[in-house]
Amino acid sequence: MFDPIVEAIDTQAQALSSPWSIIAVGAAATLAALLTHWIVFRVLRRIARRSDSDSDNVLIRCLAQPTRVALIALALVLVAREIPALDAIWQKVASFVMPALVGWIALAILHALVTAMKLRADITVADNLAARRQRTKLTMFSRIATFLIVFVTVGLMLLSIPGVRDVGVTLVASAGLAGLAVGAAAQPALRSLIAGVQMALTEPINIDDVVIIDGEWGRIEDIRTTYVVVKIWDERRLIVPTSRFLEDTFQNWTKKTAQLLGTVILYLDPAAKIAPIRAEFERQVKSNSRWDGRVQVAQVTETHRDAIELRLLMSAADSGTLFDLRCDIREAMLAWIADNCPNAFAKTRLAAPDPIGLEMEAREAA
Repeated sequence: MFDPIVEAIDTQAQALSSPWSIIAVGAAATLAALLTHWIVFRVLRRIARRSDSDSDNVLIRCLAQPTRVALIALALVLVAREIPALDAIWQKVASFVMPALVGWIALAILHALVTAMKLRADITVADNLAARRQRTKLTMFSRIATFLIVFVTVGLMLLSIPGVRDVGVTLVASAGLAGLAVGAAAQPALRSLIAGVQMALTEPINIDDVVIIDGEWGRIEDIRTTYVVVKIWDERRLIVPTSRFLEDTFQNWTKKTAQLLGTVILYLDPAAKIAPIRAEFERQVKSNSRWDGRVQVAQVTETHRDAIELRLLMSAADSGTLFDLRCDIREAMLAWIADNCPNAFAKTRLAAPDPIGLEMEAREAA
């Protein structure tokens, strides 16, 4: 009764065992997977365009490539189960390919989520301290999670190789020696990983912080697990090891707030009238749009033999604005003093000889 059915199945299996049939079936399965992926993601992109958030677009863009490869692999697996020749090949490579695909998809999801969360942390606003802190934490934890995913994925792929697996069993058997060897070899990587975790938790710096390090003024452009990129004001990049920000002293001008105080020093003649100069400074500061309205003080802070030191103290919302404000005030005050009271500038005084005193000295000498 079942003989015709069994014969039909055997005939179909023999037909699929030929190379050309295997190639044709594999190509058909691949095309079907690509078509399915195209249709699904086309629908998802249309749905994402209708939403107001950019997070959906980021997630779809990051998942497009790995899911395409995963669908092709799934289609070939389904085909291989029906063809003994392909099934034998798949059994040999499955333990190597599957961890790679899973790790790739995990990385894509991680990067999509991190990118979507960064879009919500807008650092272009005036008060961006909270956004910069959030971006810094996301960047650091993303680096650490990426390292862990890659480490686990590569480990699973290597364990699928019989020779490597045997070596691993041997190392486990001699755990003491293996621990010392692995610890010595991985010390720089582990130190960088721990430093990255400590950087994310303690937050000595954040993305876009203004810092002074090695005598250079710049902004934190990128934070990696092993180094930090500082963008110098003249477009140079300073590459600093992460440990420097945990072990050495540096200046952070935007740790709590970006607001700063700055000074302009004027050296004037001791006989100069300070009141009109102070009034002009207050007028210049109040009329400048870069001043944030917090501090404006003019004080004589030092007296020298031929000059007095007048310190003009002012405030601004951030370091870049403060630098421009100081330049504006310095230029305006020098121009006003030159036009209105040029004698107020400091002068070097040399005492003229006293003719009566010289005559008396000459008489005494005679």
